[in-house]
This record gives sequence, C-alpha cells and structure tokens, in this order.
Amino acid sequence: MYDPTLQLETRNLLLRPPCLADLDRWAECMADPAVATPLGGVQARPLVWRALATAVGAWTLTGCAMFSVIDRRSGLWIGRLGPWQPEGWPGPEVGWALRREFWGRGYATEGSIAAIDWAFATLGWTEVIHCIAADNAASQGVARRLGSTRLRQQRLPPPLEQHEVDIWGQTRAQWLAQRDRLPLRAP
Repeated sequence: MYDPTLQLETRNLLLRPPCLADLDRWAECMADPAVATPLGGVQARPLVWRALATAVGAWTLTGCAMFSVIDRRSGLWIGRLGPWQPEGWPGPEVGWALRREFWGRGYATEGSIAAIDWAFATLGWTEVIHCIAADNAASQGVARRLGSTRLRQQRLPPPLEQHEVDIWGQTRAQWLAQRDRLPLRAP
C-alpha cells in the first residue's frame, strides 16, 4: 500500500515516493539528452508530468514504483530510482536515472542497493532485473557492481516496443549470497 511517509536512507541519499514538488527538477533531468536518450529520449515537461503521475499512481496501485532520490547534504531532488513493474514489463525491475551533475559519485549503486534490499524484503520479489540500453556502459557498470549479469536482449512492451534493451539481473538467492561484498552498504 502507498505510504507517502516511507523513506529509505543511505549514507548520502534519501529515497521517498515522488510528489508534485519534484516536477521542476524531474523535468530538467529529462530535458538533458545525456540522461534521457538511454531512457527513450528527451521529454517535454507535460510528458514528465505524466511520468510523475504514473509513478505516484503505480505506488497507489501496486505499492511500489520509482523513488525520488534526494541528496541528503543539499536536500535537492537528484533523480529517480527504484522498483518498477508496469503491466507487460520484462520482470520486476530496479532502475535508475540521475541528474548528470550527480553521475560518478556511486549514487546509482548506493540507492539501488537500498531499493533492492527493500524490494526483496518488503515486496517479496524473487528476482530483480535492470533494463539497460546496449550502449549505456555506465548503467552496465552499475548493474555489475550490484552483482547482476546480462541475461538476454528483449524488446520492451508497447508503447516502447521500438526499444530493444539488454536485461540484466539476478535472483534473490544470488543477491543474498553476495550482499555483504557490495561496494556500498545502506546503513
């Protein structure tokens, strides 16, 4: 069930369900071609509003969706990250997208560790995947640091069927077997 007070904290990040106050920074993020291209392309603000509404609605319908990622030092919204499984999706995904100025700090890995722990413990998932564009070396690196491996190539469901992605992932048992060796641990 949707709980707007839910928060996951890591050393550097606060993960919480998204809200309308996130729209401006989310729209700026999705207007950046470096961020948006691997996610299907730059989006105009009205499309970002719809994506935000979809995320909030998914929280209500399924009890999970992307978290808003907040930098604990500055309090700024820096991206979206977390569990996601829309109708027809290739599997239960933990995905990430961060504003470019926060790349290279390990935040995608740090936040994903917390989100995967939460998805396995709270949602009861038995596997987790990551849908990654074949040319997105940075996200492939995050997946590797999380202990995931490339499983297959697959087209996404409509309306994204023109996008063929690499599916990376692992089972809950694989995650638990290597969890203590991950590079960053959520407290």
